[in-house]
Amino acid sequence: MPHEEPLPFWLVNVPRDQWPAECPDFLKELGDKDRRIIGTPDSEYKKLTWDEVKHLIGIDRVDLFHRVPSELRRYRQFTHRLVKEYGSIMNFIVNERLQWKSMSPRGRAFECDEDIKILYNDWPYGIDDKIVHLVIWTKFELEDDPETGLSTPESHREIDAYVQKTFGSRLKPANFAWFKNWKSLKSVHAVEHFHVMLYDPDPVFMKEITNNDVPMTAKFP
Repeated sequence: MPHEEPLPFWLVNVPRDQWPAECPDFLKELGDKDRRIIGTPDSEYKKLTWDEVKHLIGIDRVDLFHRVPSELRRYRQFTHRLVKEYGSIMNFIVNERLQWKSMSPRGRAFECDEDIKILYNDWPYGIDDKIVHLVIWTKFELEDDPETGLSTPESHREIDAYVQKTFGSRLKPANFAWFKNWKSLKSVHAVEHFHVMLYDPDPVFMKEITNNDVPMTAKFP
């Protein structure tokens, strides 16, 4: 049997009749980690269960959340296009997703609803399909410890109180969890945000809380 060379990472998960002649521009500047993920067949990727998601949040290892390989490929293609069309991912988020005319908060942290917007994570991680991943965007800053990059105790309390108030009346405590990315993991640095994961929430509640939002992954071809 002749030895088969492994596929280049940029051809994995792509139907043979759609193979590009060379590595697409949106994949040329990737780091080793993303190359490794995109070069993994989707069939070999195991989605995280709700218990595994809660465990990673509980031990503050959110760096271990990854997208399904083919979804990471689509995400990289999408963000590459965004930078060309909008100048930066931040411009797209503020102008198209948040549609905020001003970034100045009206009140203190979590005081005014208009300083907060709840949207779906446009490109969620490889997690159980029953898990809904939301991003809570805020006009106000949520303080981080400059040494650790993690939320300060006061900021942690403020976020937790908001999450409990917003989601605690509609879901069991065991069915929701939140985290704030370390500074080094944030893909959008200029707009404050944190993440909430919900297990099998009521779709009507999701429409209500997100104002009928649709994530970009459902719109992007």
